[in-house]
Amino acid sequence: MEFNKEFDASGLACPMPIVKTKKALADMVSGQILRVVATDPGSVCDMAAFAEQTGNALLEQSSENSKFVFYLKKA
Repeated sequence: MEFNKEFDASGLACPMPIVKTKKALADMVSGQILRVVATDPGSVCDMAAFAEQTGNALLEQSSENSKFVFYLKKA
């Protein structure tokens, strides 16, 4: 999937992946896609809840090489 910006949250524990994702999205315009890579297993539930609460769309989530990858579309 194509994306406009990437944020690597590897090594960060809850709640930092969400906090930093929120900050990264703030610098983007509506419709742009942010790719987030995280290592915290809790980020799977957290990212889905974050997207629902903020109105940003969680387009896709997957795991690659023990990392979790999320694609969020800025509302």
